[in-house]
Amino acid sequence: MNDDGCHGGEALSAFEFMHNNDVTDETCSIYQARGHDNGIECAPINICKNCQPGQDCFVPDQYYTYRVDEYGPVSGEQAMMQEIYQRGPIACGIAIPDALEQYTGGIFHDTTGNMDIVHDISVVGYGVENGVKYWVVRNSWGTHWGENGFFRVVRGINNIAIESDCAFATPLDTWSSKTMHKTTDAEKKDPKNDKYRKNGPYPQRTADETFLTTDHKTCKRVPQTALLQGKL
Repeated sequence: MNDDGCHGGEALSAFEFMHNNDVTDETCSIYQARGHDNGIECAPINICKNCQPGQDCFVPDQYYTYRVDEYGPVSGEQAMMQEIYQRGPIACGIAIPDALEQYTGGIFHDTTGNMDIVHDISVVGYGVENGVKYWVVRNSWGTHWGENGFFRVVRGINNIAIESDCAFATPLDTWSSKTMHKTTDAEKKDPKNDKYRKNGPYPQRTADETFLTTDHKTCKRVPQTALLQGKL
């Protein structure tokens, strides 16, 4: 299955890419919720960029890179718990019922039966409160949402399809040797960089923008059926 940036993708595909290719971190490639067809072109300066006040941005002479070692699919309550216990957080696809967008706290339990996976999150833990089992989930909608950017959802009944489509990955140790990518002259002079050299003005959210509106145009998954049927 081929992914299509902000129009749909799979965490497992991302882990496969990071297994085969170097990636950078947010110190030089910040998350922008943009893709190849809605604002960001693949260019050396978008892999790693530095900026100084009053000057054009540039590709650093060298920078750290990272890779994924082992990766694979995981699903089901017990397998997910074991993976989290043994090796840490996993990525999962979930449905987004309207009530989840309005969530402010507590253990979320969707009653609509929505199982249409359109968004990816990180399941980072699990627990029990007053006899109710739950997953601890890190979302990507900002710390003002939910429980400081996290939410809890009932565990063990595949609510919002959270136990259907997950993936794990372990990091490859690229930092012990402190090996860094050395930027070539060709990368520094790539003409595609020119579009992204301007340092400012920085975008600000306008007064008429509403968080998570349908026209916000930020990255979310699309229904799996659209990917499977080649609608993209």
